[in-house]
Amino acid sequence: MLIEFAVGNFRSFKDKQTLYLEAAGAVSEHKDQLITTDRHKLLRSVAIYGANASGKSNLLRACAMMLDMLFNPQLHSSIWELPVEPFLLDDLSEKSPSFFEIVFLLNGTRYRYGFEATRKRFEAEWLYEAKKEREKLLFVRELDEIKVNSAFEGGKGLEKRTKPNSPFLLVCDQFNVKTAMSIIKWLNGWRIINNIEYGAQKFRDLTLDLLNETEYKAQIVNFLKRSDLSIDDIVTRNTRTKDNDITELHGDQPVYIKTIHKKYGEDGAVSGAVELNLSDNESSGTNKLFDLAGQIFSCLNRGTILLIDEMDAKLHPLLTRAIIRLFNLPETNPNNAQLIFTTHDTNLLTYGSFRRDQVYFTEKNNIEATNLYSLAEFKEEKGGKVRKDRSFEKDYMQGRYGAIPYLQALDNIQARVVNEGDIL
Repeated sequence: MLIEFAVGNFRSFKDKQTLYLEAAGAVSEHKDQLITTDRHKLLRSVAIYGANASGKSNLLRACAMMLDMLFNPQLHSSIWELPVEPFLLDDLSEKSPSFFEIVFLLNGTRYRYGFEATRKRFEAEWLYEAKKEREKLLFVRELDEIKVNSAFEGGKGLEKRTKPNSPFLLVCDQFNVKTAMSIIKWLNGWRIINNIEYGAQKFRDLTLDLLNETEYKAQIVNFLKRSDLSIDDIVTRNTRTKDNDITELHGDQPVYIKTIHKKYGEDGAVSGAVELNLSDNESSGTNKLFDLAGQIFSCLNRGTILLIDEMDAKLHPLLTRAIIRLFNLPETNPNNAQLIFTTHDTNLLTYGSFRRDQVYFTEKNNIEATNLYSLAEFKEEKGGKVRKDRSFEKDYMQGRYGAIPYLQALDNIQARVVNEGDIL
C-alpha cells in the first residue's frame, strides 16, 4: 500500500512536492474510508484538483516516469538516455537531477525507495526498510559508489553489474534478491492511465483478457449493467458474424466485441436481443468505461494502485462517483486497493464524499512551479484549518483554496477585441 509519493525537479515540479496517503491526524470524518493497519491509517483514494496546466497530470506522469525507468528494458542499454525532464524555467534546476521517492507498506514492512537521475545516469539511489518504527538502510548509491548493508541479503556483489543508467534495485531483482523481487512485483502491479494515452490498446486488452475469466466477467458485466448503459451482456468472438462487424485486434488476433441489448415489440414487451458493435454503436463514454473496467477490477481484486488522469472526462458525474465508491468502501475493496485521480468534477466536493485529506490541489507559483497541497493542510486567512462542514465545492469555485484559473482579464480582452472590430 502506498504511503507517500514525492517528486522534485520534474516538468512543472521544481521543489520537492509530496502526495501523502497517510491519514491526517486532525481529520476525523469518514473513518470507513481508511485502510487501518497496526502502524498506519491510509487513504483508499485521493482526488487532485487544479487549473489547466497547473501540474495535475505531471504528478501522474512522474509516477509513470519512475516506473518506466525501472521497467523499460530499452532504457538500460548503455547507449540510451534516461527520459527525465527537469524543471526548465530555472538555470540551476535545468542542470540538476530529477528526484523520485515512494514510501510504501509491503508484507507488513515499511519501505522507502527513491533515486535522483539525469538523462545520463542515476546520481543517487536508496532503499530503507522499517519493520518497526526505526528505518534501516538496505543500500545507498552515490554516483559510482554503491554501499550494500548485509541485511540486504543477496545484494552484495551486484554493485559492479550495475550500469550508470540502470537502477540497482532492478539489477538485484534480476539476480533473485528476494526483497528486490517483492518490491518490483508490487510496483509492476500499478496501473496508470494518462489522459494523453486514453484509447491505447493496452487498456482495452486487459478488459478483454479478464472477460475470459468467469469471476472477472461477472464483475465487469454487472458493473456495466449497474451503470445504466442498457447493456445486458458482453460477448467477444474471433470470427465475423455480420458484414458490418467491426474488427479490433487483441494482441495479434482479430476480435469482435459485442454489447447485448434487449429488443422490444410494439407492445413494449421484450421480444429478443440485439448485438451491437462496441466501438461503432456505443458512446465514447461507454467505450471508456469498458476500457477502465479491466483496470478497476484488476486493481480491486489484487489490492494494487490505480492512477487515472482526468477520470471524469466523458463520464457522467454519478458514474465517476460510483467508481470512487468502489475503492472507498471496505465491502467493495476488501484487498485495500488505492485510487489516485485528477479531475475537474467539482460535484465530488459535495460534503460527505471525501475526507479533507483526500482532496489535493495543484497551483503554480510566481515562477510557474507547481505546489501540491491538501485541503487538510490548507490554512484559512486567520490561520485556522478548513472545517469539515464547509461547502468545499462552493469555496473552491470561489477561489477560497486557490488552484483555479485566473480568468478576470478575459472579459476585458473580449470587449477590447470587439470594440476594435477584430474577429474573435
